[in-house]
Amino acid sequence: MAETSGWKNKLYFGDNLGILREHVQDGSVDLIYLDPPFNSNATYNVLFGEKSGERSAAQITAFDDTWHWGIESEAAFKELVEKAPAKLVDLMRALRSFLGQSDMMAYLTMMAIRLVELHRVLKPTGSLYLHCDPTASHYLKLVMDGIFAVQNFRSEIIWKRTTAHSNVYRAFGDITDSIFFYSKGDSFQWTQQFHSLVPGEIERRFPHVDPDGRRWRSENLRNPGIRPNLHYPYTASNGITYQPHPNGWTCSIDKMRELDKQGRLHFPARAEGRLRLKFFANEFPGVKLQSLWDDISAIGAQAKERLGYPTQKPEALLERIIKASSNEGDLVLDPFCGCGTTVVAAERLKRRWIGIDITHLAINLMVNRLQDSFGYELTPFEVEGVPKDLESARDLAQNVDRHHFEWWALSLVGARPAQDKKKGADTGIDGVLYFYDDESGTPKKGVVQVKSGHVKSGDIRDFKSVIEREKAAVGLFLTLEEPSEPMTKEAATAGFYEPEHFQGRGVPKLQILTIEELLSSKRPELPRFAPSATFKQAPRKTKGVKNGESNLWQE
Repeated sequence: MAETSGWKNKLYFGDNLGILREHVQDGSVDLIYLDPPFNSNATYNVLFGEKSGERSAAQITAFDDTWHWGIESEAAFKELVEKAPAKLVDLMRALRSFLGQSDMMAYLTMMAIRLVELHRVLKPTGSLYLHCDPTASHYLKLVMDGIFAVQNFRSEIIWKRTTAHSNVYRAFGDITDSIFFYSKGDSFQWTQQFHSLVPGEIERRFPHVDPDGRRWRSENLRNPGIRPNLHYPYTASNGITYQPHPNGWTCSIDKMRELDKQGRLHFPARAEGRLRLKFFANEFPGVKLQSLWDDISAIGAQAKERLGYPTQKPEALLERIIKASSNEGDLVLDPFCGCGTTVVAAERLKRRWIGIDITHLAINLMVNRLQDSFGYELTPFEVEGVPKDLESARDLAQNVDRHHFEWWALSLVGARPAQDKKKGADTGIDGVLYFYDDESGTPKKGVVQVKSGHVKSGDIRDFKSVIEREKAAVGLFLTLEEPSEPMTKEAATAGFYEPEHFQGRGVPKLQILTIEELLSSKRPELPRFAPSATFKQAPRKTKGVKNGESNLWQE
């Protein structure tokens, strides 16, 4: 099994169950956050914002989150019964007796077998946060109790994920999610988090102001218990001697002198009054965070971090969790990584990270998001589970999933999935990319078509028409098979794209690129604009992704 010490940050494409078992060592992870797909019978779609600034009308099916009972569920249930702890086995049998071979039981079975693996990879000091909605939260809590033990349940965090709904008629509006916080044991990593005070609350809590402008409130210097050794008269810097409470002071005479020297003692108006301690507002960390989180808003329609991913969570939510239950340099794992909020938050907070997702579309999105967020400062990372040679590329296309192959191939040339037209219609475009060839700041458009099977010269003629129809500057034709000579000749008839300020022939308007060539680091020919001092080119070369896996391959 792979060593985690010295581990490079990683994104894994594939089923998290197999990846956890094959690649993640026992007791190697400090913090796990998971936001698994809910059993809600919904097919989620992803909206992509293109580099042009447009919001794509495309709705690319990312995953179907319904897990049905079938041979995989049956096999997983059998494995749980044979290998899981006795209490979990008893629970799963009882749930199956109650739920039968339903979709909900399939969901719980597939979650249980993964949660067992997640428990295995956690360090003894580690914690896990399971994010869920009311659809299955009550069942998932039982499963978690069976795996982590009841005594290791720490909190049920209620996150207010949205504002009030108006379309509620015969029920109460559902505006919250639950986040179950479990530790693996008693000695878990914990850093207290605080609410900041709202405007006006500072003035209310700290009503007094020193000449230097610092706000403060006074606190008692009386010891809560009887302490004879702290029972002494104190002559303060104002020359007045103050008597202690019968219980004594809260500190020694040396500490009292230090507080006086620092100007932290509040002298009463009367000599017989009680000496008190000044507590300054700038020393107040805030109110200790409770289990109701209503101060982190959902991602608004115009939010800068919004990607259009249907289950995207705000970075502030993940940053709070990561700060509470890990330290810099710790390893954070998200086995249902989606659009990558966890890994972005972990990277920002200087944690190591592992992200896993079953769709290459999500992996592709995460790579772009990491590069867009951190640029040259991005810690080097690797993408695992994607094809690294022609044989594995062919296997992905022919034996795994043609759509995943298509999305992966697009990532090799920096393209994103294209806009769909009417549902089911073939528009001849699988991907779109944008590049800059002048200082206007307006990107030029390229279209991409991906072929995983037999290709012929007629495909090139059709693609030429697509390029013209879309008014694209260039078209990239990506093929798993070698192009024929007639295809190459047909592509040449498309001519060249020649930017106005360029001298010479420009670049071929229709370029045929084989997957084998792309795996060997060949890249499309695109005009490269050298920006002036007043213009910043949007695409940038980033480090950390091997073998052409980066989406931003232009320098």
